[in-house]
Amino acid sequence: MKVKLIVEGGAMKPGPAVAQSLGPLGINLGKVIADVNTATTGFKGMNVPVEIDVDAKSKSFIIKVFSPSVAELLKKELALEKGSGTPHSVKVGNIAFERVVSLAKTKLPSLLAKDLRAAVKLLVGTCVSLGILIDNKEAKEIEKEIDSGMYDKEIKNEILEPSDDKKKSLAKFFAEVKAKQERAAKAAEEAKAAEEAAKAAAATAAATPAAGAAAPAAAAGKTAAATPAAAPAAAKKEEKPAAKKK
Repeated sequence: MKVKLIVEGGAMKPGPAVAQSLGPLGINLGKVIADVNTATTGFKGMNVPVEIDVDAKSKSFIIKVFSPSVAELLKKELALEKGSGTPHSVKVGNIAFERVVSLAKTKLPSLLAKDLRAAVKLLVGTCVSLGILIDNKEAKEIEKEIDSGMYDKEIKNEILEPSDDKKKSLAKFFAEVKAKQERAAKAAEEAKAAEEAAKAAAATAAATPAAGAAAPAAAAGKTAAATPAAAPAAAKKEEKPAAKKK
């Protein structure tokens, strides 16, 4: 029986999914985990597909390790934990086209691609969804340039490594992109905070007149109540003595 799992390279651990898949087969889970970790140690930090072929009678097993997904290879290449949540506006890396060719060549045997050129285009498409720039450009732009033949030399000659100068140039460019993105994110946060503060102030201002109106009304009531008592006294002061009869 064949069991397929996705495990973290070199760090497979026992858990419900593993127990549910392998437990009923009656094999030694501890040994399976140890053997899988040994077989996938070269893919540390990546999610790796593995297939465990178990002989139900002898309880023996054979482990087959497959190449990690294209996304995992790209993230490993750029030391990324994850891709961009908003790939069209926020970029998470900048990869050299030569490295895309290298990864495509590594992944080609397990891809549904007829040749290296097609495999490269598959990787470029994944760069689009992850928010990864290629040669300082949007990955979509690179797709068009591949179709136009601009990268035929790199693909045909299988140029797999960029020059040191190019590496430095890519790193410098992305540092500027990252700084710009951070400034934009900070400005957006400040604008949001200002908007919330303005709403709070408006709500406070709207409530203040209602509270303030109660005080004059109460004061007016007190004045009105006091006036009748004061009026007779004032009237007495204004009375003139009656004229004496002659």
